[in-house]
Amino acid sequence: MQFQVPQFIEVEDKIFGPLTFRQFIYIGGALGSSYIIWRILPLLLAAPIIAGILGVAGALAFFKFNGRPFIIALENGFFFLMRSKLYLWNNAPKNVKVEKAPQKPKIGTEVYVPKLSESRLHELAWSLDIKERIAAGVADESEREASRTDSGIVAPIRVAQQARV
Repeated sequence: MQFQVPQFIEVEDKIFGPLTFRQFIYIGGALGSSYIIWRILPLLLAAPIIAGILGVAGALAFFKFNGRPFIIALENGFFFLMRSKLYLWNNAPKNVKVEKAPQKPKIGTEVYVPKLSESRLHELAWSLDIKERIAAGVADESEREASRTDSGIVAPIRVAQQARV
């Protein structure tokens, strides 16, 4: 069986002439409230209020902010002002005493493999540098051995000479 798939489901139906139901409610509500204000208040006081109401209603009915209806922007702005904020950035330097680990004497091709470091990020960067050297084929055997003991996975060694063979 063949079924028709609805097209253009994001587009609202025009119900009242060129206006959708939502646009009609915004414009009709603004015109009704403007009429009530015009009848209750003197014209000099009512004119700026009526202009503001009609401007907001026009924006709600027709204006799109970043491709989304203006009511969504108003809602997001309202919640931003009302909710508490969490500020994460802190520029104050931390006073942390760093203890230096005793250094092992370097013997020829032996590579110092840090087990505990000040920062996990530093340790990860060191590990990635070693694995890149292994993948490029420029690491020596001690670096390969250090990489095997860290994670158990060693990247394959590929050099240009092996690729030609």
